[in-house]
Amino acid sequence: MMNFEVIPSPVRHRYLTVDGCTIFYRECGAEDAPVLLLPHGYPCSSYEFRNLMPLLGDAWRLIAPDFPGCGYSDTPADFDYSFDGYARFLERFCETMGVGRLALYLHDFGSQIGLRFAIRNPHGITGLIIQNGDIYEDQLGPKYAPLQAYFEDPSPEAKERLGDAVTKDGFKDEFLNEVADDVASRIPPDLWELHWSVMTPQRRAIAVQLIAGLKENLAWFPRYQAYLREHRPPTLIVWGPHDGYMPEGSARAYLRDLPEAELHLLGGGHWLLETHLYEVAGLIRPFLRSIRASRE
Repeated sequence: MMNFEVIPSPVRHRYLTVDGCTIFYRECGAEDAPVLLLPHGYPCSSYEFRNLMPLLGDAWRLIAPDFPGCGYSDTPADFDYSFDGYARFLERFCETMGVGRLALYLHDFGSQIGLRFAIRNPHGITGLIIQNGDIYEDQLGPKYAPLQAYFEDPSPEAKERLGDAVTKDGFKDEFLNEVADDVASRIPPDLWELHWSVMTPQRRAIAVQLIAGLKENLAWFPRYQAYLREHRPPTLIVWGPHDGYMPEGSARAYLRDLPEAELHLLGGGHWLLETHLYEVAGLIRPFLRSIRASRE
């Protein structure tokens, strides 16, 4: 459990120019502290880490950017809005920030982007925290059915139907994701209200394109798994099993390639930091300490 004697650290809200694009990011902790990079998931932004960061900033430097086309960052017309493009962005963001070695939080489509970033920088990754991020095709949950139908029939008409989920109600469904009522009551409507309020026609088209890009992303799943087997980064898995996209089996599948990983199944769903924040933070603290101790 979380040590409530820890004094929360202030979160700083800043902007940075990366290759001509203005990027909003949240930062917490001392600049010389070990870094935990926090790439966000869909349809969210760095806002998803707003409560976690103050609980860890006493000993680590936490950095959470809004991807281009998300949150408060710019939406440049010439950016490569793909998993590869976002992985290259993370690399350039870290270079611009002067960040070298780091631990990496993997969640939702941030897990796909983060693992591509890790494959490009294998020796810069000190450890992984994996939370409801899928890379095992045989363990995809029932909410993937509409996407799998698109994978079978990637016609323009089928792609247009994907846009039915990129709505305010679709965002609400993504954030609630079929959790029980008592858990859902802990998930603030701010999540879908805020993120829908910054959605534009351009951003909606980008979101549909990214969702469609999940078809090609499946071919990367074996590459993600090979990276884990080859490099065996220290890994903590914290998972909300009540997830229509990524149920318990999606978490346990990581043990195929990371048998030494530490796995914790908590009581929530896909947005665990909204419902089980202190349990997650209480597991992350000793894990990050162990990484730091191994380097000293």
